[in-house]
Amino acid sequence: MKSRAIINKDVYLLGIVSFLTDVSSEMIFAVFSIFFTVILGASTVLLGFIEGLADFASSSLDYISGVISDRTGKKRLLTGIGYGFSTLAKVILIFANSAFIASVFRVVERFGKSVRGPPKDAWLSSLTNKSNRGLSFGVHKALDKAGAVAGPLIAYFILSSFGQTKETFSLLFKIALIPAAAAVFFLFFIKENPTKKTERENIFKAYKTMNESYKHYLYTAGIFSIAYFSFGFLLLKAYLVGYAIKDVVLLFALFNLSLVIVAAPIGKLGDYIGRKKIMYIEYIIYAFMSIGFIFASTKFEVLLLFILFGIFYAIDESQSKAYISDLESVKRGTAIGLYNFTTGVIYLPASLIAGYLWQINPNFTFIFAAALSIITIIFFSSKARLHQPILNEL
Repeated sequence: MKSRAIINKDVYLLGIVSFLTDVSSEMIFAVFSIFFTVILGASTVLLGFIEGLADFASSSLDYISGVISDRTGKKRLLTGIGYGFSTLAKVILIFANSAFIASVFRVVERFGKSVRGPPKDAWLSSLTNKSNRGLSFGVHKALDKAGAVAGPLIAYFILSSFGQTKETFSLLFKIALIPAAAAVFFLFFIKENPTKKTERENIFKAYKTMNESYKHYLYTAGIFSIAYFSFGFLLLKAYLVGYAIKDVVLLFALFNLSLVIVAAPIGKLGDYIGRKKIMYIEYIIYAFMSIGFIFASTKFEVLLLFILFGIFYAIDESQSKAYISDLESVKRGTAIGLYNFTTGVIYLPASLIAGYLWQINPNFTFIFAAALSIITIIFFSSKARLHQPILNEL
């Protein structure tokens, strides 16, 4: 790059691919929890279990794909395979006339995300340097989630125009295939910068060769993952407060809009003040948001909390990967893959806990999440001196 402040154009192109994918995916995810529980009649416990399986699936292959991308340097190919797999999986949902088929889709589709995740993030990282990494990840995430604004709005238009019936949901799922297929086609017109190949190693050896700062952050992320609850539970909370199904979809769009607005500024802020401080902000926001949902009883309060959740997600989805890229400058695909795999494994029991607590009392889910967030902050602070990344300029 001629200027450290200039963002590589391929960052924007990767963002367009993510935009198209999110238009497709979020059309579906914005209504899935309602479709699953209200239309198909599944329980919230089953929803929690399936969401946990989906989150596990979305990270189950991360380490493998990350290692392969580092070893072969073929990040674009793996990214394309992952997007293609998710697109094909969405065909299943068109035929979903039972909770079982819908569950199969939810889990299988996330395997595609697991294949593409680490290679795409490592590919993106290779297009950045220390001074613009946070901003680049933030811009990419903003483009990504702009699709998550458009997707729910399209879903809202379809539900409003044709009614909230099972047949309408089927139509919505068919339309969602169009941008998903376009994303796969567009991906292969983006150039890939060659990266240094790494030696083949198993997961235990890979872990041992990581620096202590990365390991401590991995432990921190593991603790924080126990506090996880599916976004579907927030949508159910909104439904319980009084939002209609089609209005819940608009809340989902609002959440993503807030993410789009703050993603790039937060990334730039991280470049300026340091990403460790941004991580602290992430945990604090999650704690406040969880406490807020305990006491939220009006539509306006829920609306504000969805905006706050969007700010949290902007950090969690982009700046955590930028932070890992700071901590591990060589085997980034492996490091991101190991991080995703670890948190994904924990998401399954965390989702089961959230679903069980919700059955007892919805507030218990949020109380548990707030408590774990505070514990995370304490642990993250316990060895803060380790979080001085060994930064190598690209």
